[in-house]
Amino acid sequence: MGCPFDQDAIEKLKAFTDVCRNNTDILHLPALSFFKEFIESFGGIIPAPKMSAKTEESKTEPKPKATEYESDPESDLELDREGCIDPDELVDIEMGGEKEELTDEEMEKAQELRRKAIEFFNEGKLEDSISTFSEAIKVDPTSALLFSKRGQAHLKLNKPKACIRDCTKALELNPDSAAAYKFRGRAYRLLGEWEQAAKDLRQACKIDFDEQSDEWLKEVTPNAKKIEQHRLRNERKKLEKEEREKLERIQKAREARAKAAQESQQQGNIPPMGNMPGMDGLNMGDFNDILKDPEVMAALQDPDVAAAFRDISSNPANLMKYQSNPKIMSLVLKLSSKMNLGAMGGGFPGTFPGAGFAPPKSAPPNNAFQDDNLD
Repeated sequence: MGCPFDQDAIEKLKAFTDVCRNNTDILHLPALSFFKEFIESFGGIIPAPKMSAKTEESKTEPKPKATEYESDPESDLELDREGCIDPDELVDIEMGGEKEELTDEEMEKAQELRRKAIEFFNEGKLEDSISTFSEAIKVDPTSALLFSKRGQAHLKLNKPKACIRDCTKALELNPDSAAAYKFRGRAYRLLGEWEQAAKDLRQACKIDFDEQSDEWLKEVTPNAKKIEQHRLRNERKKLEKEEREKLERIQKAREARAKAAQESQQQGNIPPMGNMPGMDGLNMGDFNDILKDPEVMAALQDPDVAAAFRDISSNPANLMKYQSNPKIMSLVLKLSSKMNLGAMGGGFPGTFPGAGFAPPKSAPPNNAFQDDNLD
């Protein structure tokens, strides 16, 4: 029987088996599961995967969960995470229900269960203490004390998330519960949530100071301050970046307006500066500054005004034709005022001595052209 495979395929299969022989771990890859099953179907035994030293280390020493501050590549923030633990998994537990008023019998039963739960706690029987507190909560779901005490038992068992849940419920029932703030602050500390821990412990000391709360507060304060300062630096950098971007946008807008004005001039919508009467003493920068005036720009966009100015620029004497046009003469006077043409020795015909006519009555008064004290 001839081989159904060509020599090239056989060589590749040999190379693959050599790789598998030298590193049997690859046979445990999901993509090669079919080959592993093929070998085992003939009674073959696949060696268990080897564990690298790096994998072993990561298994025995879990890496702390990075916070938004530690993940910042520009940050040099270093936090002391000694004493932090992995978060616990929350399980369903009695959280009480709606109850408006307790009977005397229910109040007495809840108090008895609370005493029993505290006894278990003092004896170190924390699971029994928690279950007994839960029974008491079922009877009296309105007691903030029961929730805060059960939260304390969870804290003792290194279950910070369960403690936070109970203490948060306690604070919903009684916002002035110093114990709830104290135990919740400690739970946040175990999770490495330093700012929230400092906030709760500070509030606990404010409501009812005790030495343990103060000691825990001093423990979390250095990390909390580092995070706060780091956040403030980032906020400042963000504001500085936004301000730079704003200034860049303003500068680009100015450049765009100047470019548009120059292109408009080149296209003939605005008379060339050198041809306009009295403009010899101005440079392009001065002219562009004048064009930034919204009224001037709006007027020069008017086809009639643009045509009149082209006519005037070709022959300054043509200004005489527009004396009765208030729209054009108003702009002439405005430009004259801005360019101070009289002081430069030039001017539009008729707007300076010797021009031969006066501004029309409809034009706005301009003291640069009239002086009652002249002879």
